[in-house]
Amino acid sequence: MDRQKIEQYLDLVTSRLKNLQRPEGEQEWLKKQQEEGQIIGAFPRDFGMEPWDWPQGVGLYGMLKRYEYQKDQAIFDYLNQWFSSHLDEGIPRRNINTTCPLLTLSSLTEGKPGYETLCQEWAEWIMTELPRTEENGFQHTTTKDASKGTLNLNENQLWIDTLFMTVLFLAKWGKKTGNRDFQEEAVHQYLLMIKYLYEKKTGLFYHAWSFSERGNFGEVFWCRGNSWYMASVLDFTEIMGDSLTPAVKEILFDTFRRQALALKELQSESGLWHTVLDDKKSYEETSGSAAILYGILKGIRLGILGEEYKETAQKGLEGIMKNIRGDGTVMQVSAGTPVGRSKKHYKDIVIAPMAYGQSLCMMALTEALQAEQGL
Repeated sequence: MDRQKIEQYLDLVTSRLKNLQRPEGEQEWLKKQQEEGQIIGAFPRDFGMEPWDWPQGVGLYGMLKRYEYQKDQAIFDYLNQWFSSHLDEGIPRRNINTTCPLLTLSSLTEGKPGYETLCQEWAEWIMTELPRTEENGFQHTTTKDASKGTLNLNENQLWIDTLFMTVLFLAKWGKKTGNRDFQEEAVHQYLLMIKYLYEKKTGLFYHAWSFSERGNFGEVFWCRGNSWYMASVLDFTEIMGDSLTPAVKEILFDTFRRQALALKELQSESGLWHTVLDDKKSYEETSGSAAILYGILKGIRLGILGEEYKETAQKGLEGIMKNIRGDGTVMQVSAGTPVGRSKKHYKDIVIAPMAYGQSLCMMALTEALQAEQGL
């Protein structure tokens, strides 16, 4: 793939993320969701880059990954400005998803004691006050109504999303401050997710587990859910470095390799993956596909995946770029997706431009530029 072409697409997607607007049809979706009582992913807080929640947190992380590779001062300035304005305005109530912006903030603390204090206080909150499931898992609490400070508690539930939204930050801050308790807790959460969400026959992950029901809800292999492990685990092992024991690292890598093999076999001809991975009638979805591609590309670069994955990566890259509009908008992105009890639930989620769709494509394109021998 032409390096110049990748850089052009990366510039387009980055520019669009900074100026992402609310989607057309939002009011109609909200009305339908309210009148029919059917969750279709129309959550106003998710749209654009203005709110402080998980879509924006993932958006910031994609910019950070690009900055770390290219040292683009304009991106660094944007990140600092975003946090400065939001901290002046006040941040929403702490939960799993509102933790996500700190994954980026924790890289911006130099010379900013206020940032450092916030990261430390938030990490301590995770350790001591965040609701827990049985076996001390992080209960996937989310924002219900930011203006009222209310939460969706999702009692006794583990969601795969938590790895990206909260655990990566805890590991990163634990490593940065030398806090072994933070680091070990992050390891515990990864292993707990594998224990309860990983399906051994297929090598894929379910979206969630309920300790109360003793089950994985609809037992659906959701694309973006699987991508949260695929996109986070190599960043996690990189963050932790020699703090990870060889045995734990081997479990994480073996799970990653088995998942990569399953995903390789499920890739569509377009290069993308279906929103329900094993259901070809479900729509192809770009954000999860981009996060999967990021993991595969990084796995190849680090030597964790072999040469046989280069064709998968090439197809994935072409598929993603075909879904980037001329103005940089990433198309075919599924909106916010709570846990569902059927494949239909995931297939009914609306498609709309989202900050995380832009960001995960940025991560994949940035990783593609680092491929030493090309694809």
